[in-house]
Amino acid sequence: MTNKVGMISLGCPKNQVDGELMLEKLNKSSFDIAESIEDSDVMIINTCGFIEDAKKEAIETILEVAEYKKAGLISAIVVTGCLAERYQDEIIEEIPEVDSVIGIGADSDIVKVCQKALIGVRTSFFPDKKYLPLEGDRMLSTPSHWAYLKLSDGCDNKCSYCAIPLIRGSYIERDMDSIVHEAETLANKGVKEFILIAQDTTKYGLKIYGEYKLPELLKRLVKIDGIKWIRLYYCYPDRITDELIDVIASEKKICPYIDIPLQHCNKDILRSMNRSGSYDELKALITKMRNKIDGLSLRTTFMVGFPGEKDEQFEELCRFVKEMKFDKMGCFTYSPEEDTPAFDYDNQIDEEIKKKRADVLMDIQYSVTEKSNRNKVGKIFKAIVDDYSDGKYTGRAYFDSPEIDSGIIFTSDSKIQIGEFVDVKVTDFDGYDLIGVRI
Repeated sequence: MTNKVGMISLGCPKNQVDGELMLEKLNKSSFDIAESIEDSDVMIINTCGFIEDAKKEAIETILEVAEYKKAGLISAIVVTGCLAERYQDEIIEEIPEVDSVIGIGADSDIVKVCQKALIGVRTSFFPDKKYLPLEGDRMLSTPSHWAYLKLSDGCDNKCSYCAIPLIRGSYIERDMDSIVHEAETLANKGVKEFILIAQDTTKYGLKIYGEYKLPELLKRLVKIDGIKWIRLYYCYPDRITDELIDVIASEKKICPYIDIPLQHCNKDILRSMNRSGSYDELKALITKMRNKIDGLSLRTTFMVGFPGEKDEQFEELCRFVKEMKFDKMGCFTYSPEEDTPAFDYDNQIDEEIKKKRADVLMDIQYSVTEKSNRNKVGKIFKAIVDDYSDGKYTGRAYFDSPEIDSGIIFTSDSKIQIGEFVDVKVTDFDGYDLIGVRI
């Protein structure tokens, strides 16, 4: 009888792609892929360990799966991903139900690790992070009409609050031909929308080619038959060049949707974060992008409660959000991460103050979103269909990305295939979601 392996993948899309690479290796070997925990012989928990909340979620998930093992419903547990890389032997020592813990550099060995776990051999293996596989066949965990496309991994930016360089290692990247080949392969399988991801997407090309190559890569990707939409995540503001802006503005397949995690706008806080920029510099960049890219939709993320953040610096951030009117915005409170410089900074902010500031900022953003949604009523947008339930379809226009953004909930007089593009007229909105009808 063939053994079955299941996976729970937590955290960011980059970790999700790592999981897809591992699943395909297992699928090509002696394992069948299970659709549930109960149906599994081995459960892999592909963890995140970026901030405190992510670590708690990962540990809670491991403990929940451990209960299945105690009940005899599964035989083995393997922990991979960022939490495994960061805490290594602590996991296997403190949670005895875990059979194996491996670092990201051991992802290629996942088949052997699972086979050993089934026969009771415990594994704790943490090779150099540079051996993390960046390419290969993937078992997509996304719907068949869209997929992530990972350009690189690791990070050399060394923001003072961030543990990613400690966990994922130094910046590494793929050559352009391998990325284009993967995109062609997935497009031939029906993928219509690609989301380009990395720790710093705009840095792509610097390692291999000695210069930024994202614009050139985009020009090659748009030529692939079958690709309809391309999105950009994790664009570092310092590296958004005029060339990149011009390519986005001129290529119809590239969605005028860009994710730029700004973190803050106050110059002193940004310097303390080991980031550059200021209110005026970031405003100038955003203004230039909006002037050159028609219909630009900007997503960003801000951190509140960074050590030393004064009331007036937070108020400056509030003014920035009101003035810039971001189309999408996320906010999270500063999480002190051990072994990062900011962990030892003076003037740590009280948790209640952090949470209050986050609530205030999100309230400001909701008002921006509400006005933006009201302005969309009566307009027609092309939408890709993601789901159908209870007589209604859920889709996304170019300004909505899957999994993190809202969408358009609409009705249609005729049946629509998932992954199909249709025109939808917006008739109303409900919170962050738009309401519409197919025309």
